[in-house]
Amino acid sequence: MNLKQHIRQIPDFPKPGINFFDISTLIGHPEAWRTTIERMTELVSPWKPDVLAAVDARGFLVAAPLSIQLNCGTVMVRKSGKLPGKVRAHSYGLEYGTDTVEIQEDAIKPGQRTVIIDDLLATGGTLKAAASLIEGSGAPVVGAACIIELAFLGAKEKLGIPFKALLSYDSE
Repeated sequence: MNLKQHIRQIPDFPKPGINFFDISTLIGHPEAWRTTIERMTELVSPWKPDVLAAVDARGFLVAAPLSIQLNCGTVMVRKSGKLPGKVRAHSYGLEYGTDTVEIQEDAIKPGQRTVIIDDLLATGGTLKAAASLIEGSGAPVVGAACIIELAFLGAKEKLGIPFKALLSYDSE
């Protein structure tokens, strides 16, 4: 199955000049979504994660079914102000601005093998911020995986952690 046929591109969102790769059409197609999770399981399983760190918000959609397949836990990496209790925060640059992500202080235990999950790798800022939070918890980040990599932005080489993607786009 060609999963790219189920990815919709929306020009000038969230601001002019940005071409948004939308997975809404992918998750809305049961066979394509099932295939996506099966293929993501194959990508991530060699890392033998104890926990998946799901990035707010589309990363939640990917990590939840994936953690069931991998028999591991899931923790949330959320935008600022969304998690109760004590949190650790990290600010970073986006393709179109800045943002801050947080995890609960006790979400990841020292030594837990962690894989970061999101829907898309663009500039790498979000994944790098998540990795910083996880490593600050004393857990190794053994990899990161996304459905989509925007390879033309060159972020994979700058991450400093192993990275895999199901789909790669070489141009906008």
